[in-house]
Amino acid sequence: MFVLNLLCINLGEVKVDIAKYIDHAVLKPETTETEVKKACEEAKKYGFYSVCVNGANVAFAYEQLKETDVKVAAVIGFPLGAMTSEVKAFEAKNVIDNGAGEIDMVINIGALKEGNTEKVLDDIKAVVDIAKGRAIVKVIIETCLLTDKEKIQACKLAKKAGAHFVKTSTGFNTGGATVEDVKLMKEAVGPEMGVKASGGIRDFKTALAMIEAGATRIGAGASVDIVKLR
Repeated sequence: MFVLNLLCINLGEVKVDIAKYIDHAVLKPETTETEVKKACEEAKKYGFYSVCVNGANVAFAYEQLKETDVKVAAVIGFPLGAMTSEVKAFEAKNVIDNGAGEIDMVINIGALKEGNTEKVLDDIKAVVDIAKGRAIVKVIIETCLLTDKEKIQACKLAKKAGAHFVKTSTGFNTGGATVEDVKLMKEAVGPEMGVKASGGIRDFKTALAMIEAGATRIGAGASVDIVKLR
């Protein structure tokens, strides 16, 4: 059972529980099962939307959360995105089989910057096709490495491939989410897709700014700090 988080925000006339926007991330390479279990307990306590973990921790997280409404999200091709599409597809199938209901995949950033849009499209589609009917797919475009033109192009390719979200960042590169990038990405994908802001979001004020800019999901490791009363 969830302990309902009482911290809500008003967007216009709509009252929303900010915890339901949050993918609670535990993605550091040194993460232990003890830390994953702690994150799952926090997600249950505060009512976060999901716990986002590396592939090796998916089955364990699923066992912790299977009697709750909290989803398990898994990262794919993380954090570089430089694996082959076949490897990303295999990884996606494996984490779905182990209990992941959502997938956050990193695009082939080098191919995008080189202008090889077909390769990027096929890369995303390889994961989307595996996940179809089984898991939500979020496409990480790593905004800090892209020009605005490239960000828009990446978003449109994710939309064309049939993904459900575009996501700003891995949080493992030179920068994270910005309000400007969230606005740009939301405009590029329109109302049909979600936008996940991730990387560098450590407090309520920053999370709220991302939501006001158009983010429909927040990725954060500092999730508990975000939802604590101001």
